[in-house]
Amino acid sequence: MYHSRFKGTHYQIGYKWGKMLFKNNHLFLDNVPFKLTQERKEFALQCLPYYQEYFPEVVEEIQGIADGQECSFESICSVLFSMYCIIPEIHCSCFVLRNQKEILLGRNSDFLTEIEKLYTNCIYQFSNESYAFNGNTTACVEIEDGINEYGLAVGLTSVYPTVKKPGLNAGMMLRLFLEKCKTVNEVIELIKTLPIASSQTFILADTSGNNALIECNAEKTEIVSNSKTVWATNLFHTKKMEKYNNYEIDDWNGELRYQTIAKAVLKEQINSFDDVVDLLSGKYGFLCQYERRTGKDTVWSVIYDLKQKKIYRVEGNPSRKKFVEDKRFKFR
Repeated sequence: MYHSRFKGTHYQIGYKWGKMLFKNNHLFLDNVPFKLTQERKEFALQCLPYYQEYFPEVVEEIQGIADGQECSFESICSVLFSMYCIIPEIHCSCFVLRNQKEILLGRNSDFLTEIEKLYTNCIYQFSNESYAFNGNTTACVEIEDGINEYGLAVGLTSVYPTVKKPGLNAGMMLRLFLEKCKTVNEVIELIKTLPIASSQTFILADTSGNNALIECNAEKTEIVSNSKTVWATNLFHTKKMEKYNNYEIDDWNGELRYQTIAKAVLKEQINSFDDVVDLLSGKYGFLCQYERRTGKDTVWSVIYDLKQKKIYRVEGNPSRKKFVEDKRFKFR
């Protein structure tokens, strides 16, 4: 897992990163793990106006990357804006534990082992009004789980898209939440205004103890807030969203992982930090017990401790490695 620190304006961050890779003969477009089809290019261009309206800062960062790489801005947009929307990878598990002693958000990121060395933990610190955050991603620019300087933590899980429209995708929305929101309630208000391109869930928690599950796609958004616990994998489970599920695709045992979490939390077996570690590590049932020889595995696991404002991460499968505290990030 790479560890990157980014400081400055969005454009400066993008340009410095793009130029650094360029000088070391690493070309962004040569390392894309899928084909840039005409469908991706056309869809990305349809999404671009929505990013310019709702998240212009990230467009500036992408322009910086393109200038640093001396390559096409539109091609990088084709890569980033089509993710989670066209032929997506649908894995990962996420949940919140909230009681009198703990507010913990835990997430396993399940992905392909062949590119696991490229996955990144990044700390962003901006010279404008965006909030600093610490996040993890299997891509770049987009973020798949993270926590910001105010203690808002968010994790996503992808759901196979049975509908899509131009708009913002999962990884970009999660990053937008971290940069612009201090609380779960602010995220809930923000997402109601956003055009959504992909299908996904968001699990959220903040330092006040508020939490939420958001299930959303291009047509509908359902919100479950302030339960004792919320959790998600790779299918919609609220009644109004279930009709959008595709049960024919390989979601890496998404329903089995969902039931593992449900059984543990509903029976009140998960009450402490150590219990969260055990759940993420597969000790309560199937959650991360992949056969690496198949090319699948849990490639990182993270716990955001919102009461203590601490971050713990495993860079690899938590059934084989231990959580280590990341002390580099400064909270307010």
